[in-house]
Amino acid sequence: MARPRGVDDIVILRATAEVMGRVGPAGLTLAAVAREVGLVPGTLVQRFGSKRGLLLALADRSVRDAAEWTGQVRRTHDSALAALTALVTRSAAPLATPQSYAHHLAFLCLDLTDPELYEHALTVHRAHTRAVGDLLAEAADTGELRPGTDVAALTRTVRAVTAGAGLTWALEREGTLAQCLSAELDAVLAPHVTSTSPSPSASPSPSTSVSAPEGP
Repeated sequence: MARPRGVDDIVILRATAEVMGRVGPAGLTLAAVAREVGLVPGTLVQRFGSKRGLLLALADRSVRDAAEWTGQVRRTHDSALAALTALVTRSAAPLATPQSYAHHLAFLCLDLTDPELYEHALTVHRAHTRAVGDLLAEAADTGELRPGTDVAALTRTVRAVTAGAGLTWALEREGTLAQCLSAELDAVLAPHVTSTSPSPSASPSPSTSVSAPEGP
């Protein structure tokens, strides 16, 4: 009996990120992803060409997600800083264990050594940085951040600290990654937040990710 054709690419890319977190670079094959979504490997070959093509498609989707997520979290939170916390912690959803974090980190190491994958990884990184910067700029404009806050410098600090927080969490294994990210973000923002601003981590954040989270 023929298998149904109707599995959207976005479903396949979500499955790729999930399999990536479970098995790491060595175990991620077209066959493993195909099993996850109930297709035959040949279907993935037709759509993406190869495992490399699938990873490039996942990176492309991650760039689009960075922009889409910013709009989504901003619409569902009362303040730009609360939306920022939601955006930062949302990327932690697929990293429920130190093992899945390690597997995604291993893929980032591959990206750094492959010129084409590196360009995609850099594009994803820049998209996330723009998203963080846009929310911090809005927070400055609306008075959530103190007058004179250097938004560009704070953006770089937020990105560096949240990336490092992931590795610290994977080593210390206290609480969840989302809790660790939220706490570190609060600490970074504390000197810049006005007394009338709500706590950035007060609002719950969405937890459903479509694509692979960006590496540190």
